[in-house]
Amino acid sequence: MHLNVALRRNRFKNRQKAWKPEWKRPTFVVEWRSYARRGALLVLTAGGLAALIWALDRPVRVISMDGSFQRVSPGQIEKAVAPFSQAGFMSADLDDIQRAVEVLPWVEHARIQRRWPNSLHVTVIEQTAAARWGESGLLNTRGELFVRSATHVPAELPHLSGPDGTESQVAQRYLSVQGRMLEAGMRIAALRLDERGAWEMDLDSGVTVRLGRREVDERIDRFIHTASQVISHRLNEITYVDMRYSNGFAIGWRNPAVPASVPSKRTDDSDV
Repeated sequence: MHLNVALRRNRFKNRQKAWKPEWKRPTFVVEWRSYARRGALLVLTAGGLAALIWALDRPVRVISMDGSFQRVSPGQIEKAVAPFSQAGFMSADLDDIQRAVEVLPWVEHARIQRRWPNSLHVTVIEQTAAARWGESGLLNTRGELFVRSATHVPAELPHLSGPDGTESQVAQRYLSVQGRMLEAGMRIAALRLDERGAWEMDLDSGVTVRLGRREVDERIDRFIHTASQVISHRLNEITYVDMRYSNGFAIGWRNPAVPASVPSKRTDDSDV
C-alpha cells in the first residue's frame, strides 16, 4: 500500500518537472554584450594607435641625403625640404617633397624616404647634359631643355639651336645622326634649324654641311656615303658642302680659285 502511494507521488513529481517551462536568457542580451566587448576592444585599439602615431609624428630634425652633387648643392636640397619638415615625421607628404626637389635645376629625379626616428633621407639623381641649346641652354639625353641659362656650359658639348619649341625635334635628329657620323669618322659640332625649316650641321673639322628643308635624312646618308669620301683628304680647304641637289652636291672652297662642283640642279631654290 505504502509502496503504491510512493510510486504515484514520484510519477506526479516527474510530470511536474516535465511540464515546468525552462527559462532562457534572451538572445538580444547575449548579442548586445558581445558587440559591447568588440566595440570596447576596437576603441582601445584605435586609442593605442592614435597615441602611437602622436608619439611618432614629431617634427623632422634631421635631413640626410646622397647623390653626386656636381651641379646640385646640399644647401639647395635642404632649402627645398625645409617647408615640409614641420609637418611631422609621419604626416610629411613625401610626394610633395619629391616634387619640390625635382623642380630644382639639374635635378632629374629625387627619392624621399623616412628614417627612424625623425629623419628624412633624400636621394638625388642629377641631369646629364647631352648638348647645348642656343646661347646658354642645356638639353638632357631625352632632348628636354632643363636649364635655359646655365652659368657654366661645357664647351665640348655639341651646339644645337632652332626656333622656340623645337628643342626635342632638333635633339632627336642629332641623336639619330650622331652614331652614323661617328662610324664614318666624323663628329657633329653643331646642328641648326632655321625659321624656314632648313637644316645645317657643322663638323668638328670646320666644314658646314647644308641640308635644306626636304629629304634631310636622305641627304645626310648621301653625304656620309659619298661626299665625305670625296672631301675627307681636303677638309682644310673646304668651307661648306651643299647637299641641296637631286643626286649630287657642291663644295665651297676656301680658295676661290678652285671651282665648286655642281653635278646637278639644286632642288631647294627657295633656300638660297
